[in-house]
Amino acid sequence: MTIGIPKEIKNNEYRVSLTPEHVAILSTLHKIIVQQGAGIGSGFSDIAYKDAGATLVETIKEVYDYADLIVKVKEPLPEEYPFIQAKHTIFTFFHFASSETLTRAMQQSGATCIAYETVENTAGNLPLLTPMSEVAGRLAGQQAAKYLEKPQGGSGILVGGVTGVPPAKIMVLGGGVVGTNATDVLVGMRADVFVFDISENRLDELVSLFDRKITPVIANKENIEKYLPQMDAVIGAVLVKGAKAPKLISKKMLSLMRPHTVLVDVAVDQGGCFETTRPTTHENPTYTVDNILHYAVANMPGAVPYTSTKALSRATFPYLMELLSTSLNNLDDMFKKGINTYKGHITNKEVAQAFQLPYTPLSNILD
Repeated sequence: MTIGIPKEIKNNEYRVSLTPEHVAILSTLHKIIVQQGAGIGSGFSDIAYKDAGATLVETIKEVYDYADLIVKVKEPLPEEYPFIQAKHTIFTFFHFASSETLTRAMQQSGATCIAYETVENTAGNLPLLTPMSEVAGRLAGQQAAKYLEKPQGGSGILVGGVTGVPPAKIMVLGGGVVGTNATDVLVGMRADVFVFDISENRLDELVSLFDRKITPVIANKENIEKYLPQMDAVIGAVLVKGAKAPKLISKKMLSLMRPHTVLVDVAVDQGGCFETTRPTTHENPTYTVDNILHYAVANMPGAVPYTSTKALSRATFPYLMELLSTSLNNLDDMFKKGINTYKGHITNKEVAQAFQLPYTPLSNILD
C-alpha cells in the first residue's frame, strides 16, 4: 500500500495529518509519499519525514498519482478534485453535510471517503473528532474574549471583569466536547457562563464539574430568546453526528442582542448553528450582520498546528493501522460508520438526506 500525505491548501491551514513519529512506524510496512513542506507549519521539517522513511515529492498531484490511500486533515478543495480517482481511499475530515458540491464531487470520483467525524467507538462517541473539538472549544473561549475587545469590533468588555466591574456574560450552546472545553476556558477567565443543553443530566454533570460556577439552562427557543439580550457573547457548540447543525439563532433574533455582541460558531463545519453564519478564514475571521460580530472560521484548530497535529495524529494512527491491516468489509462496525462514500454511492444516511440524494447502505455494496 502506498500512503500519501499532501500539504493542506485550505486558507491558513498549518496542520499535517501525521507526525514523523507515526510515519516512521508506517514506513517499515508501507511506502509513504509526503509532499514537500507538508509539515513545516506544524514544526516538522522535510528532513524529519525523510529520516522517518518517507519519499518526498514536490507537487500535490504527485501525491495523488502515486498513492492509494490519502491521509489528510481537511476536506479536499476544488483544486484537488481532478486528482481524486476511484482507486483512492481518502481518510480525513469531510463534513459532507455542509457542502453539496464536495459531496457530489467525491461521489462522482468513485473514491472511498472515510470521514474522521463520523467514526464512532462502542460508547457512541466520536474518537477522531474529539481531540479537534477540544482544541476548537478552547479556542472558542479565547476568541470570544479577544473579539469582545473594542479594537476587534467588540463592545469593549474584559471577559473576566475587574474589582467593582462585572465580567462578561457568555452563552455556550451545547454541553458536549466543544462546549465543555469552551466553558473550561471561560470559567478560568472568570466569565459569567450560561451553558445551554437539551439534557438535564448533562447540565447537572457540568454544574458539578465546574463546581457550580456556571448557570445551567435547558436549551429551547424560549430560553435562548429570554437570555440573549443579557449576553455579551454566544458560542455555538452544537453537533448532530454527520448531519447539518440545527439553526438555534435566527437572523430575526439578532435584534434581541446588544450592538457588538460576539457570535462564535464552532459548528460552521457542519453548516453553522446561527442562520447568519457563513464560513470565514483565519485571514479574514469576522464579519458583521445587523451590528452583531460573527466569528466563523472553518478550521479553527489550524491556528495552533503543533498541538493540533500531535493530537490528531495520535488519535487517527490506531485507526489507520487497522485500515491498513484488513479489508473494508472486515473493519470494526463502528469504524465503518466513517465510510461516507464508496464506489460512487453515498453510504451515510444523514449526508444523503441533507441534499436529498440517494442513500445506499454500505452493507449492500461492500465487496
